[in-house]
Amino acid sequence: MSKHHYFFAVKLPIEVKAFLQEWVEAKKQDFPFAKWVHHEDYHITLAFLGFAAEEMKYEAIQTIDEVLKDEHPFPLTLHQIGIFGPHKKPRIFWAGVEHSNELIHLQKKVYNHLLKVGFELDKKPFRPHITLARKWNSPEEFDQNLLTAIENNLSFTVNEIILYETHLDQTPKYHEFARFLLE
Repeated sequence: MSKHHYFFAVKLPIEVKAFLQEWVEAKKQDFPFAKWVHHEDYHITLAFLGFAAEEMKYEAIQTIDEVLKDEHPFPLTLHQIGIFGPHKKPRIFWAGVEHSNELIHLQKKVYNHLLKVGFELDKKPFRPHITLARKWNSPEEFDQNLLTAIENNLSFTVNEIILYETHLDQTPKYHEFARFLLE
């Protein structure tokens, strides 16, 4: 077993990461969260593997190309911000994307393939998001009225899936372990 966690995710283009970084810097004072995600770590998780046995990890890498062979690049649009966890003291602050049948289909294919490889995956419904911050850090309750659309709905093309490796002692902490292109 590796000492690192692994997850498959949609890689965000540099301009999307930069836009979100600027948005966060402009709005950070309105959202007192304890831990802000480094902009290089922004992504949309498709399947979290956790600690991965080497043979299973390499089987997933060797076989995922076949799963993705009929998948083509598709557009996504940043849409709104939201939270996960208790409404008064949220755990996760995120940016979301508009509904995308292509993204849902892609996630199901990757997820189901990883189940066949033998991974035990989270059974919660897929809720595509980009984590911006964690852990509400204020004596005041979170104000739900602050959850609005992201101005300047930025669209981008999904054309890469990455198997990321987590390095908790580094910043940024997610490193590309394997890359898969949608063509």
